[in-house]
Amino acid sequence: QVQLVESGGGLVQAGGSLRLSCAASGRIFSIDAMGWYRQALGNQRDLVASISGGGSTNYADSVKGRFTISRDTGKNTVYLQMNSLEPEDTGVYYCNYYNGIRPYWGQGTQVTVSS
Repeated sequence: QVQLVESGGGLVQAGGSLRLSCAASGRIFSIDAMGWYRQALGNQRDLVASISGGGSTNYADSVKGRFTISRDTGKNTVYLQMNSLEPEDTGVYYCNYYNGIRPYWGQGTQVTVSS
């Protein structure tokens, strides 16, 4: 079993920054991919950024150059540094861990960007 706990969300003005953290516990392997997804009200859950076990990263076009995903394998924690936030970045951010068989999700953390 895998547990994911997100933190770091909140309310910020446009142009500001936030750093999200996701602490993973349980049957975690550093070779597996982790990522962040965003779900705006009434929309589907979309990939924001992901990082492989080897450190390769992938970003949604809308966040390239503004967001940075990183991983501390010793702490089983993945981070999402979000800079130059825009109102369109508002949503619930979910941490994801994929072990090659099934995905696991955290409970989500709300990010609200005011204009």
